[in-house]
Amino acid sequence: MTISSFKPPRRTLMGPGPSDVSQRVSEAMARPTIGHLDPYFIGMMDEIKSLLQYAFQTENELTFAVSAPGSAGMECCFANLVEPGDTVIVCQNGVFGSRMKENVERFGGLAIMVQDDWGRAVDESKLEAALKANPEAVLVAFVHAETSTGVQSDAEKLVRLAHDHNCLTIVDAVTSLAGTPIYVDEWGIDAIYSGSQKCLSAPPGLSPVSFNDRAAEKIKQRKTRVKSWFLDLNLIMGYWGDNAKRTYHHTAPVNSLYALHEALVMVQEEGLENCWIRHENNHLRLKEGLSSLGITFIVDEQHRLPQLNAVTIPEGVSDSLVRGQLLNQFNLEIGAGLGHLAGKVWRIGLMGHASNAKNVDYCINALASVLKKAA
Repeated sequence: MTISSFKPPRRTLMGPGPSDVSQRVSEAMARPTIGHLDPYFIGMMDEIKSLLQYAFQTENELTFAVSAPGSAGMECCFANLVEPGDTVIVCQNGVFGSRMKENVERFGGLAIMVQDDWGRAVDESKLEAALKANPEAVLVAFVHAETSTGVQSDAEKLVRLAHDHNCLTIVDAVTSLAGTPIYVDEWGIDAIYSGSQKCLSAPPGLSPVSFNDRAAEKIKQRKTRVKSWFLDLNLIMGYWGDNAKRTYHHTAPVNSLYALHEALVMVQEEGLENCWIRHENNHLRLKEGLSSLGITFIVDEQHRLPQLNAVTIPEGVSDSLVRGQLLNQFNLEIGAGLGHLAGKVWRIGLMGHASNAKNVDYCINALASVLKKAA
């Protein structure tokens, strides 16, 4: 059998990720590959650090992109900050809180779970009760923007509570970075991770992270070695640090970093606050269109993510059939529900480059056409 070049169809990506990649970012990724220790490439790495500091709203020196997807960014935070025997309070209100729990346990920690219903924000009073009941806790971990449900929790309040009880914080911002406000320094977030493929609209495969001085000090004071060699910050920062001489750690994904750089430049050009406003305005446009189809949201309005909209599937409508028809007839991708929400909700993404009025209208018209035939 002779295999020829792969030529994917052109889709409109309005699911939970990846999001559409702009022509500018695609062209950046196609630029000539150079060595990962080339002075020009090192100069670009420094610019990526600066651009990520802007996106995260931080001056943290330990800010860079892990050479792997957002799940590796999550693991980087837990691998470096959790030691055997540590008590970690994990807030779960969707799929990704359970992944935090598994990371805690894999690195020898004890996970104390604070559970909230899927589609509801993390309850601050429940976290406070858990902190009081577990004074030995050293970390609090939670998802800022839960991709599985489209709900956003109040990161500022949760971090403040954790600090009041002498705990550091790990925050999942995979879906929120550049889509909704995050102020790492102002809110005092100790460790945070995201992904390149959501509201930044770069290709999947990189995970922006940032650690403040408190987190860095905890890592320096570890009694045991970090269990992961690849994700050990003590080693990685010799590669991403500001020293003129870089320490070889791994071969960075050169062209993927070109793409992330360009995506971050586009965020800078638009202005971070303007990015947030654009996502909110397109969410409101989508909300109006869905209302005309009788489709409702599963999250209370005050806690809805503008960039990830979890909506109820109309009664009697086949989830897979509708999504299949959208994909095959309209080249439009929307997401299915996860966990116990599978078959009950659709997840409609308005992330990054895909968050525009044209896409919103296209999605509403395509849904209207498919639902009319399904009736």
